[in-house]
Amino acid sequence: MNKVIFACVRNAGRSQMAAAFFNVLADPEKARAISAGTQPGESVHPEVLEAMRDAGLDLKDARPQQLTEELARDAHWLITLGCGEACPHVAGLQREDWPLDDPKGKSEVLVHRIRDEVAARVAGLLEREGWMRAG
Repeated sequence: MNKVIFACVRNAGRSQMAAAFFNVLADPEKARAISAGTQPGESVHPEVLEAMRDAGLDLKDARPQQLTEELARDAHWLITLGCGEACPHVAGLQREDWPLDDPKGKSEVLVHRIRDEVAARVAGLLEREGWMRAG
């Protein structure tokens, strides 16, 4: 089982979207994702909840969480999402950075654009690694 961590600072937007898309699109026998942050917020941004609901995914129960060594222990990948110098580093993991804008406070059009780019990047990762759900 391949475990992927999507991380950003607040764990309230991009990383939540990425993990949700990943877990819907990935073959559950091959890979799963979690999201975390270095300074987790109180809750997922409302504009993110709405944009994901528009895409058919309900994140109302999602909660930002701290990226800890324990959480990362059995992970294979760390994908950071546009947090620049504040991005976490976890030794021993394959790492990729997706420089995406923070959706917090953005217009609906921009949040949807960010959401769609996250979905496309997740699908690309799944295809590249051979983890896409069949059918």
